[in-house]
Amino acid sequence: MPGFFASLFQWFSGLFFSKQAEIAVVGLQASGKTSFVNVITSGQWSEEVVPTVAFNFRKIRKGNVTLKIWDVAGQPKFRTMWERYCNGVDAIVYVVDAVDQDKFKSAKFELHQLLAQPTLTGVPLLVLGNKNDLDGHASVKDLITYLQLDKISDRPVSCYSCSMKSQHNLDIVLQWLAGRSH
Repeated sequence: MPGFFASLFQWFSGLFFSKQAEIAVVGLQASGKTSFVNVITSGQWSEEVVPTVAFNFRKIRKGNVTLKIWDVAGQPKFRTMWERYCNGVDAIVYVVDAVDQDKFKSAKFELHQLLAQPTLTGVPLLVLGNKNDLDGHASVKDLITYLQLDKISDRPVSCYSCSMKSQHNLDIVLQWLAGRSH
């Protein structure tokens, strides 16, 4: 994953004059949020991921760039906390299990509930359709339709298909994030 990390830190070096960026990673439980954070912070993907309780905070420094990442739990009892951790960030990363289409309705509802919060108006949104390495995953076009991303007009929105197990499309994801800041 060296190319992934190089892209990530090059993005932050070139984008932020303050040399600091903050993102919130949210989504339903078992969608791959913590795996995404682990890949960004350590370059490692693992089958053994413990479900997040409340939130995890990671801060990494590479060169003169500091990245703060809020990884917020996706279980129903924690979803009311999402807005608190998304307030004031440079981007919201919403991770969706692209294989578990039974959860798309709930994922859409929770996403739109979150984005309806007045404190989050204008915060860029990146939707990651995770697990594209598995058969039956929804395409980006399907995710845009199912989650009604085309109806969101008060912020920059983008959607990518990826797998946390590989670098496939993660460089593109980082390039998108590079173009977004408050």
